[in-house]
Amino acid sequence: MNPRLDVADGVGTLRLDRPPMNALDTDIQNRLKDLAEEATARDDVRVVIIYGGEKVFAAGADIKEMQHMDHTAMVLRSRALQDCFTAVARIPKPVVAAITGYALGGGCELALCADYRIAGESARLGQPEILLGLIPGAGGTQRLPRLVGPSKAKDIIFTGRQVKASEALTIGLVDRVVPDDEVYTEAHLWALTLTRGPALALRAAKESVDTGVETDINTGLAVERNWFAGLFATEDRERGMHSFVAEGPGKAKFR
Repeated sequence: MNPRLDVADGVGTLRLDRPPMNALDTDIQNRLKDLAEEATARDDVRVVIIYGGEKVFAAGADIKEMQHMDHTAMVLRSRALQDCFTAVARIPKPVVAAITGYALGGGCELALCADYRIAGESARLGQPEILLGLIPGAGGTQRLPRLVGPSKAKDIIFTGRQVKASEALTIGLVDRVVPDDEVYTEAHLWALTLTRGPALALRAAKESVDTGVETDINTGLAVERNWFAGLFATEDRERGMHSFVAEGPGKAKFR
């Protein structure tokens, strides 16, 4: 089986679908990039859910494949590896990771590419690459400290330990913890709520936040200012303000 993008009611579910553990080999990584670009291009996709299935999100890279790669092979592959995950992180629409079971190594790095993370009570997250004599190579050393802070990220990366869902919630590695059998349902409800929002304003908000945390505040403020002013040229802004004045907040129907 291969990852696929299932679309219904404005929600695109990116299903990893490589049982039993959704190991992220080279083919799967490349397919993730293709699906991220497809989700970006499709107008009928307003929000994206990343989902591994009921039992596991993704247990990491395919170690059997990596074992046979030497230094030269990984020099040639490492940029493409990061590009596959970056394509997911740069989907200009809200992205939620629905995390069940293990999200380790590349699986954790994939979850880090989402804007919001909902985990099951028995979920386990971590970056165990150090136990293989390696470090995370698909964004873990960069996205994890930006999310939980440098010292907590170093603890997780240095030890290679698995982080339980309750701790992940406490440190901000995930945003919500729900019963295991409700993970996808809750992610889908979150996504459906946003499909009714103004698509361009959501894109502007995501780009402004993402740019701001990666640069100095003046640059971030400039991005925000440009998007804020630009949205005054949109029909959604006209609809939103007209509805607010006529009916009160939260009742606008955006196109």
